[in-house]
Amino acid sequence: MTTTDDVKRFLAALDDERNSAALYKMMAASEKNPKVAAVYRHLSETEEKHAGIFAQKLTSAGVTVPRFRPSRRTRVLGWLARRFGVEMILPSLAATEDGAASQYVGHDDTAAMAGQERSHALFFRQVGRTSRGGMEGSALAQLEGRHRSAGGNALRAAVLGANDGLVSNLSLVMGVAGANLSGQSILVTGLAGLLAGATSMALGEWISVQSSRELYQKQIETEREEIDQMPDEEIEELKLIYQARGIEEQEARRIAVQIMSNKTTALDALVRDELGVNPEELGGSAWEAAITSFLLFAVGAAIPVSPFFALQGTAAVLTSLAVSSVGLFALGAAITLFTGKPVFFSGLRMVLVSLAAAAVTFAVGHLIGIQLAG
Repeated sequence: MTTTDDVKRFLAALDDERNSAALYKMMAASEKNPKVAAVYRHLSETEEKHAGIFAQKLTSAGVTVPRFRPSRRTRVLGWLARRFGVEMILPSLAATEDGAASQYVGHDDTAAMAGQERSHALFFRQVGRTSRGGMEGSALAQLEGRHRSAGGNALRAAVLGANDGLVSNLSLVMGVAGANLSGQSILVTGLAGLLAGATSMALGEWISVQSSRELYQKQIETEREEIDQMPDEEIEELKLIYQARGIEEQEARRIAVQIMSNKTTALDALVRDELGVNPEELGGSAWEAAITSFLLFAVGAAIPVSPFFALQGTAAVLTSLAVSSVGLFALGAAITLFTGKPVFFSGLRMVLVSLAAAAVTFAVGHLIGIQLAG
């Protein structure tokens, strides 16, 4: 028997589905990539079917189905899609579809729709970095399970890790030097900054990587359960992913069905294509990331401190600035491997910005030193 609460739920769901269908039509009209636009039209049709189901439920309960008028939110999002591009509103849509899926899960009469709504949310997250002409390279790479080479990532991490250590400890050393402390005090402070910074970086990296691994493991288990319990929904998810790559709908479904015929290969494909993760690596080793971060930060942080082992006073400060400038220029030049900017420009910019930060901390340290001495 249909209750008053059921009627309220049906009316709310009907309105949500109608608004989603209308918005997806607007998005299809605004999308420049015909393949992705076709997917938006397909999503709109799915939402219209959902709306039809709720309209029928209301009719069966003797309730008049209200006329539809797009909500203010739908009109605003549609305008944003036309004016600034569909990609601007995709994160909001992913959250909306996740919310719809959660609402449907608790009811037997709508449980089947929950999987479709989750598939829609997945699609919006996957193409969330689309360009005006369609999916940009980075988004396609994620969909296809491609990643940058480990060597490239390691080199980039090395450069940035050493740079963090050098810049932060140079500023610390100059701040203490500005306060006119002894060379031994500056050395101790610099070494303490090195250890504190490197340890903090290592712990932060360990927590980040380990948390990511645990999240991926949970998501993999969720995918495994869904393959066993909801294979049709998983086929729909794969089909949408392959459609977004530019494969025709029928062919995308055929590929998805073929993949799902073997649970082992299906899990591997879903983990790679949905999560963008290599199931054999899960984002790498947390301990390796922590140790590497510690060492790289320490190497950079040791540069501005090293002159104070042998020199005192102004000579030590000037030497520290000189060797740090050389290190900064080298790191700035190394960054051009990723940015493509001219070597001299990038290196000099790194030196000037970092020395400016050091000058500020030196001045602050000097003022504090004067106050303490007075």
